[in-house]
Amino acid sequence: MYKGKVLIIDDNEDVLFSLNLLLKPHTQAIRVATDPQRIGHFMKVFEPDVILLDMNFTRDAVSGQEGFRYLEQILEIDKDAVVIFMTAYSDTEKAIRAIKAGATDFIPKPWDNDKLLATLKSGMELRMSRFEVSSLKEKIVALGGYGSVEGPILIGESPAMQRIKANIGRFAITDANILVLGENGTGKDVVARLIHQMSQRNENPFVAIDLGTVPEALFESELFGYEKGAFTGAGSAKAGRMEVASGGTLFLDEIGNLSPQAQSKLLTAIEKREITRVGGTKERNIDVRIISATNADLQSMVSEGTFRQDLLYRVNTIEIEIPPLRERGEDVILLAEYFLDKFAGKYNKKIKGFSRDSRIMLEKYHWPGNVRELQHAVERAVIMEDTSMIKPYSLMIPQKDQQQKASVPTGELTMNLEELERDAIKRAMKRANGNISRAAELLGITRYALYRKLGKQ
Repeated sequence: MYKGKVLIIDDNEDVLFSLNLLLKPHTQAIRVATDPQRIGHFMKVFEPDVILLDMNFTRDAVSGQEGFRYLEQILEIDKDAVVIFMTAYSDTEKAIRAIKAGATDFIPKPWDNDKLLATLKSGMELRMSRFEVSSLKEKIVALGGYGSVEGPILIGESPAMQRIKANIGRFAITDANILVLGENGTGKDVVARLIHQMSQRNENPFVAIDLGTVPEALFESELFGYEKGAFTGAGSAKAGRMEVASGGTLFLDEIGNLSPQAQSKLLTAIEKREITRVGGTKERNIDVRIISATNADLQSMVSEGTFRQDLLYRVNTIEIEIPPLRERGEDVILLAEYFLDKFAGKYNKKIKGFSRDSRIMLEKYHWPGNVRELQHAVERAVIMEDTSMIKPYSLMIPQKDQQQKASVPTGELTMNLEELERDAIKRAMKRANGNISRAAELLGITRYALYRKLGKQ
């Protein structure tokens, strides 16, 4: 039997004493009160699982109306409350009325001990089931928009990526917290999702939060959740990311952006393995594996006093560093071909591959935005290209950032940036039938930027 918390409301102190004595071995905690006006206080502070409520409090009262009034008050505070009525003046009609009003059961006085304990057990089980259903609904709401439904794919055959793949397989089977390091766009989120997918937690949620985009004032409500009425606009309770991720993996992206105050709150939650929602008093146990990511030098931040060393110890039991794309050799072409297949299918284009000059361009470019920049470049090229092969002018890679230009063969690549730009604009305008907004969308720029470029021609 689940040993939950019981609140007993009765104006007879002898009844309270007897019930306390009987129920204590079968409960987690008991609170008693003779004054029903204190129900609201105990509901907020004590958060009972089961409430034993007398039906009559005024001398000589037998109608039970007081009990029904207090039942209504309880259900307004907690619609899932489990309330068991108790009265010395019981009858079948009153019992039926009590159940219709929202009571869980009805116990007459004097009570049978075995029956009372059985009723309490059923009440505890009902409370647990209601809590689980409510928690699941909150998680479903909270999960809306978190993460991608697309499975993670880590593409690369370079020695560095081979090592990373091997480490992912080795680390995933543990439950250790992991810190993923790397420049923006290197795929830190992909590594995090792969670790989760290969772990024993893979049937539970993977919940991501970009800490770089969460305002300081919203940090607690986003991470820990909030209760109804916690602040203006909190019309209903909502589970936070950490609670939603319980049993699974919590991905803290850009952890280096946390303020000292937020770092302290996160550290406490990790160490205690429990959280309290904003506006709530109940401590909620959490079971999450934390994977963090950053492009910052956390060790230097620790030396500078801007990042807590004890938090760093907690989140980097294991480190994985992803190299920038410019250091991954042939992985550039592998990734480009993967994105080409993906976007050719998306836009219903029959494009077979990259021209020779395009491949050279892809290999020589520095890719400061890493894999993310490559993905956007290939998608744009697929949209722009009208032939069966991706040409250099469709890629629109800035020539000034090309390395070793002298080694690049003459031909299409000899076109300067202005010529490439003019040609791309001409093709986009043709495809958009002269529609400026559509052409700008095809080029990946704003309508006003396109107006400016057209004015220069």
